[in-house]
Amino acid sequence: MTEEKRPVAAFFDFDHTLIDANSGMMYARFERRAGRVTRLQLARVAFWMVLYKLSIIDMDKVYRFALSRYQGESAADLDSRTQTWFHEEIAQRIQPGALEALAYHRAQGHPLVIITSSSIYLARCAAEHYQLDEGIGNSFVLDEEGKFAGDFVAPLCYREGKIAWAKQWAEPRGIDLKDCYFYSDSLSDVPLLEAVGNPRVVNPDFRLRRYARKQQWTILDWRRSEGAVPELGTL
Repeated sequence: MTEEKRPVAAFFDFDHTLIDANSGMMYARFERRAGRVTRLQLARVAFWMVLYKLSIIDMDKVYRFALSRYQGESAADLDSRTQTWFHEEIAQRIQPGALEALAYHRAQGHPLVIITSSSIYLARCAAEHYQLDEGIGNSFVLDEEGKFAGDFVAPLCYREGKIAWAKQWAEPRGIDLKDCYFYSDSLSDVPLLEAVGNPRVVNPDFRLRRYARKQQWTILDWRRSEGAVPELGTL
């Protein structure tokens, strides 16, 4: 009698992993062009992105500050705006290696999941467009009228928080993270990379590359398709 194979999922970070850009900065510029963000606010976002890249940002504080801007705004309006922006500026920016990896996991029958520190609106929009099974991102507290109340649903989908959200999705489906893949370019994603059984590091900076080599994790270059699938060796 053959042993039944355990289910496996493939999780994907979004910015600089599935796509070749920082969507947060691009969205801030989109809002600036529409007059919804001031030059000072745009400069603040740019500063936050530097801190994020260095993994020294207080993400809870940043999110609460950002949400104060949207307090009282309709969540449906932001969702619609996010979809418009995504299809105009983001959809075509998927990396060549990401397309090959997604095709590989689909062929294996693995559920595909975006897990990002961006909003749930972006995560779900991207998952639908790229035909993934789920999009996990940050959700926000809404009032009875569906307007932003000024806070996020804890924990943030960031650092260790990504493990909590990944488990919340996986466990009801009988999936153990130790059987899963996770693809990311970000040093802040080390906790989830360590939690899965098949960590895959994509286009890392020198700090993550050094750590990945120490851990003997597979390192992939998704700026090209060759070498994108998990079976191929490290760079």
